[in-house]
Amino acid sequence: MDETYIKVKGKWVYYYRAVDKYGDIIDFYLSETRNEQDARAFFDKAIGSSGLPSKIVIDKSGANAAALDTINISLWLGGYMLRMIEVLAVKYLNNIVEQSHRKVKGKMHQCLGWKSWIGAESTLSGVEVCAMIKQGQMINSEGMTPWEQFYSLAA
Repeated sequence: MDETYIKVKGKWVYYYRAVDKYGDIIDFYLSETRNEQDARAFFDKAIGSSGLPSKIVIDKSGANAAALDTINISLWLGGYMLRMIEVLAVKYLNNIVEQSHRKVKGKMHQCLGWKSWIGAESTLSGVEVCAMIKQGQMINSEGMTPWEQFYSLAA
């Protein structure tokens, strides 16, 4: 899990991304602030769609660590002590996520930032969906071309 900066309406905002150890995209989230509440919202969204992980690699961000501590405390209090998330704050282990930011950064430099929040979310969603199709992450994609997979999303 990592976050990067992108420019929307002349302001730098935070773009959270989570990928698994194979480089497959788990989830992404755009936020105006970098605090515990936003990190918690991102983790809740990612866990809700992909399930509870056993380990999460983060950078030295205090907001991410605080959000994961809050999640672990709620797991402990809920009686799920054996399902607590192991937090690894090791810089070099985060390389897979850092490399996957390249496409987004390239798109941002290409358009010099976005003029609206909706435009940024739409473009980033499209970039992520295209990356997921290229990586073969789409469900029921056996025998379908990338275009067929893309059009099946619109149906």
